[in-house]
Amino acid sequence: MSSEIVIADETELSPGQMKKVEVAGKKLLLANADGKYFLVDEMCSHEDFSLYLGCIQDKRIKCSLHGSYFNLETGQPEEEPACEPIGTYAVTLKDGKVYYVD
Repeated sequence: MSSEIVIADETELSPGQMKKVEVAGKKLLLANADGKYFLVDEMCSHEDFSLYLGCIQDKRIKCSLHGSYFNLETGQPEEEPACEPIGTYAVTLKDGKVYYVD
């Protein structure tokens, strides 16, 4: 059986904004891309650098250290130098809240 944990209010982030969250000991990043929420690992897979310092473009997040882009839906890198994906996690919206789904 899956569990749900509230991580944000649905209106808390405008498109293009992000929020660091910690769930079950994992440092994650909640991102609003064009009005849709995505939850991914906070740290870039290429170097231990926070993606929070980057920016969202379409449904991609850019690492500001070396310029790698990651697909927010799949976690796959779309630009070098990163070649390893970042983790992606399920979220759901309910009753005005954003939930992490385990």
